Amino acid sequence: MKKIVLLIPILLLFTACYSPQRDCVQFKTGSFQFESYLNGELVTSTFVRNDSIEIDRFQGKTDTSSVRWINDCEYIVKNLNPKNMAEEKPLHIKILTTDRNSYTFEYGLVGQTKKQKGSVTKID
Repeated sequence: MKKIVLLIPILLLFTACYSPQRDCVQFKTGSFQFESYLNGELVTSTFVRNDSIEIDRFQGKTDTSSVRWINDCEYIVKNLNPKNMAEEKPLHIKILTTDRNSYTFEYGLVGQTKKQKGSVTKID
């Protein structure tokens, strides 16, 4: 019984020290693909990002956004040519974990507490 009592704090110590991999620098530039569900249908968008501009292609339409990096894993995206009030609001994106060619992120409107998650694959 004493061994179990001693083992529990040691296991908690090791799990508390775990931090997910976040090599965000490799995702600052390149070509990417994002899949999401829209009205129950899986849709794909692609985008190309350099350090300060992101060009999105979705359902035959192209949008350009400015990118402002807060740190290596967080950035703000703002549509440069908004067509309505909703598109005028900038998005805050935070990369949570990275893998060899993909990352998981959370995003939401700047100033809002509601966040959503997604993942992106680097294709170039």
